[in-house]
Amino acid sequence: MANAAPPKQGFAKVVIGSLIGTTIEWYDFFLYGSAAAIVFNKLFFPAADELTGTLLAFLTYAIGFLARPLGGLVFGHFGDKLGRKKLLVLSLLLMGGATFAMGLLPTYAAIGVGAPLLLTFLRLVQGFALGGEWGGAVLIVSEHGSAERRGFWASWPQAGVPMGNLLATAVLAVLAAVQSDEAFLSWGWRVPFLLSGVLVLVGLWIRLSVSESPIFLEAQAKAAKVKVPEKPPIVAVVRDHWREVLVAMGARMAENVSYYVITAFILVYITSSLGLPRSTGLNAVLIASVAHLVTIPLWGALSDKIGRRTTYLIGAVGIGAWMFPFFALLDTKSFGPIVLAVTVGLVLHGAMYGPQAAYFSELFGTKVRYSGASIGYQLASIAAGALAPIIATALLRDFKSSFPIVLYVLAMCVLTVIAVLVSRETRGTALDRTDTERTTVSA
Repeated sequence: MANAAPPKQGFAKVVIGSLIGTTIEWYDFFLYGSAAAIVFNKLFFPAADELTGTLLAFLTYAIGFLARPLGGLVFGHFGDKLGRKKLLVLSLLLMGGATFAMGLLPTYAAIGVGAPLLLTFLRLVQGFALGGEWGGAVLIVSEHGSAERRGFWASWPQAGVPMGNLLATAVLAVLAAVQSDEAFLSWGWRVPFLLSGVLVLVGLWIRLSVSESPIFLEAQAKAAKVKVPEKPPIVAVVRDHWREVLVAMGARMAENVSYYVITAFILVYITSSLGLPRSTGLNAVLIASVAHLVTIPLWGALSDKIGRRTTYLIGAVGIGAWMFPFFALLDTKSFGPIVLAVTVGLVLHGAMYGPQAAYFSELFGTKVRYSGASIGYQLASIAAGALAPIIATALLRDFKSSFPIVLYVLAMCVLTVIAVLVSRETRGTALDRTDTERTTVSA
């Protein structure tokens, strides 16, 4: 990281604006998950009401994930037609606005079944906006920066994942320390959601001052001169760039599955199999998230030196190999080894997540880049992230062992290794190339 020169003032705003957006994304995501477990089940989905319990299980969880590819499609289409900046502003307003509105919702006791329905609708809006946020955030950084340091600077929006988790946990911890359980259940739970409005205002102020991607503006100007009818971006992606989409999806499998096994499934494993308190896993994830936050940009910088593929393969192979000692360390039931297991796991995960933004950006041409990168990224989130905790839990229930879970993660690592190996090195790729040039995927 030391060899990366500081950005110009305008570019600094681009990086900070993207980082804030992804931080809000994961702040909202983590906050909703925590609130669903400790608040929403009491205030919006009473256990005695079968209908609202079903809504919680099938609507708020599934729709949140299913809406993300839809958001990626819509935002990607208009982002490739109208520009990155406009769509980034819109995604921030939708995402933060939905979270803020959750803090103002009446409860089930006040309006009955309308309360969980409103909550579900806001979760749908949230997921839709999140689906469009990632592509725009990483592309506007990638398209502003130089090819030589693209991996480093484009990795900063990725650091919003651990930053968002840390921020949400810090807010919840402060409230738990200063409030009684009764006060938190009565009104305190609303505070973290309302604070999202402050983050949105800061992010909006920065994003409105950011210039549009110069590469997009250049491509738009060229298209206007040629005056040749363009295919809709989604049509062009499906017809001409499906190989790149499959590469992106395959590359995400090990990254996304391992993240949810390490950060989410661990809470199930240490409580149900090891009999440890939930706080042990949460604290381990929190400590490891600090290392995750620090090392993501370092991995991005390394990919500028040794290549996207090599760095990504270090992460995929490393995660696969680490799964065996990962569960062995958990089984010690000691806090220190558990922290070590999660920390090493997230550091290796960062080897994939750090260069991912630049890697996926370089897979596509300018006029389909938002659509292509978003579709590949978000579709994989359903096949990987949405199912990983469920599959891992089912394997643990049926086999009463962590070994099948290790094999599951290993299988995803094999898919990722294959996807990365069939792609060509993208480091140094010119992002202003034409959409018909396929420079990254082998025939």
